[in-house]
Amino acid sequence: MKLNQTPVTQHTFEGFTFFLKRDDQLHPHFSGNKARKLMALLEVEDPSVTHLIGYGSPQANSLLSLAALADMKGWQLEFYVDRIPAWLKETPIGNYREALNLGAKVLAVSELVSEPMHPSEYIQLHRSGEGGLVVPEGGRTPIAEKGVAGLAQEILTWAEEAQQSNLIVALPSGTGTTALFLHKHLKPHGIEVVTCACVGGTDYLIEQFKELGETDFPTVLQPETKHHFGKLYPQDYQVWQSLLEQTGVEFDLLYDPLMWRCLNIGGHKTGVSRCSISIRAALSATRVCCPAINANMAAK
Repeated sequence: MKLNQTPVTQHTFEGFTFFLKRDDQLHPHFSGNKARKLMALLEVEDPSVTHLIGYGSPQANSLLSLAALADMKGWQLEFYVDRIPAWLKETPIGNYREALNLGAKVLAVSELVSEPMHPSEYIQLHRSGEGGLVVPEGGRTPIAEKGVAGLAQEILTWAEEAQQSNLIVALPSGTGTTALFLHKHLKPHGIEVVTCACVGGTDYLIEQFKELGETDFPTVLQPETKHHFGKLYPQDYQVWQSLLEQTGVEFDLLYDPLMWRCLNIGGHKTGVSRCSISIRAALSATRVCCPAINANMAAK
């Protein structure tokens, strides 16, 4: 089961050469940065832990990753969601079906309590007892640092072996956990990390950074217009399609196009003006790849 040490491949997009950190080649149950975030949990050897407890949506990538982790460790996964659509219960598909096949219990909070309650609140009130290990939504937890630090070291090793310098690492953010800890471990080596907020906007992303206990943050680039997560924008699809055609790599449609648009590759001015890396994952279920743009991107 491959959970680290992924290769780096070279591509060209809109005339710019970049390198891609291929975390899409990690085990499919651990989509992209989930393998990095959950690495520390794979090493837990505590006989008192019997349950893994998480929350999110019934098709979350984290649901499948946590289900696979629990299966490997011999734990029971309890994954709490707001509600499960009737059609999905009747015809399970995607991450939901795969998680059920791995033995996960996916529980709708709306069916457990009479009053509206967020899954995280329900867990805090009813499932934070002995034997349970709680993982926040999206793996946003300090325990993610160890695996992300490993990713940072892989980037540093590659940069040294490939004789690449003056790099910038860029990746789009959901909770921002990966970007934050990459920044922490790459900044001492002179490598800047830039990101953009795909969920909730820049203010929300900064709050997520603060909740992880850090005070020094990666650079956050902002799109020219407000971006609603999960909405299919024509320009996002066009970027995604162009990336596929020009690189032969299928990037994540929900996250990656916004990062490329914030970098303004393809004829628009960008604030990133030196030889750079951008990190993000390729393929629809993954979360981490490393495009490195070796050009003055302000030139276009």
